[in-house]
Amino acid sequence: MKLLFAFFRLIRWRNLFFIALSQSLFYYDIIVSSFNDNHLLLHLTQPLFFLLMFASIFIAAAGYIINDYFDINIDQVNKPEKMVIEKIIKRRWAMVLHWVITTVGLIISLYVSFKTSYIVIIVNVLCTLLLWFYSTTFKKKLLAGNIIISLLTAWTIMVLYFATGNTFHFLSPPVPGLSKAMNHIFKFAVLYAGFAFIISLIREVVKDIEDMEGDAKYNCKTMP
Repeated sequence: MKLLFAFFRLIRWRNLFFIALSQSLFYYDIIVSSFNDNHLLLHLTQPLFFLLMFASIFIAAAGYIINDYFDINIDQVNKPEKMVIEKIIKRRWAMVLHWVITTVGLIISLYVSFKTSYIVIIVNVLCTLLLWFYSTTFKKKLLAGNIIISLLTAWTIMVLYFATGNTFHFLSPPVPGLSKAMNHIFKFAVLYAGFAFIISLIREVVKDIEDMEGDAKYNCKTMP
């Protein structure tokens, strides 16, 4: 039981819950309602949406694991009482968990892409790479890490817009009302993604302020 609680703490289950909540609200209140109002058939069905949501959750969870994996020394200074890796979960098992969860997330993304848009798998692969290089390099650079995390947060909303539209829609006959519905969804996606970007950027800077001691000791050039 202790190991299970430690795992959920490691993957930041509260943050994952808010990813799921945000995507669910956007899907049902914006996407579904827009298509229903225009009497259109929604290709991003409810089962596909849930798969896409789980893909986002798995990729984010893997990102939290790899971040803590490379942050052991810094966390020993900033928050030793909250450490999970090495204290409860061994480093080698943390790496195994990272790769397993990442692989599951990308397999789900690939399946959803076949049904919706290839942009989903392309950007989700990019997200996994950015999370890796954020943990190893970018988080130590001035603003680079903050901006990357903020963009990834915004993507959790924008991915729903891209998954809603068929990549090859231009090959099909025009559907009455589709452009109107997609434009409506796009406006809200940009609005909410922009809000998520700004809030996440503020949060990242606040975290840097809180972690100044450990970051300074290990030569992280953050804004504070």
